Amino acid sequence: MAKREEILTDIEETLGFMPQWLEQIPEHSIESEWGQMKNWEMADTTIPKKYKHLIGLGVAANMQCEYCVAFHTESARLHGASDAEIEEACRMAKMTTGWSSYLAGLQIDLQLFKEDIKQISNHMRSKKAA
Repeated sequence: MAKREEILTDIEETLGFMPQWLEQIPEHSIESEWGQMKNWEMADTTIPKKYKHLIGLGVAANMQCEYCVAFHTESARLHGASDAEIEEACRMAKMTTGWSSYLAGLQIDLQLFKEDIKQISNHMRSKKAA
């Protein structure tokens, strides 16, 4: 139980108080859950925090998870995201979902699609280099 108390103290020191939803995490998973949140989701990693949370917002919007939308929206703002960037992340989620439904519904050949995307990327890359 000492380990749990240390983790709960770390949560409170890090966040400024103890959110009830973190306090409810069971003993057997509190260490890994908090570790992932603190050391990956809330930490500096390869992807800057602002962009990480804009990605999370897009995923959360597609899942229609109000909890995750609230968390990632506020976290993105905390790390400098503007209202326009938040709107654009949601628009990208909408566009990705829409194209996914369209392509899957028409049963577009995946291998041909991948070849088309490589050809488009190569063309765009050559235009960019010119």
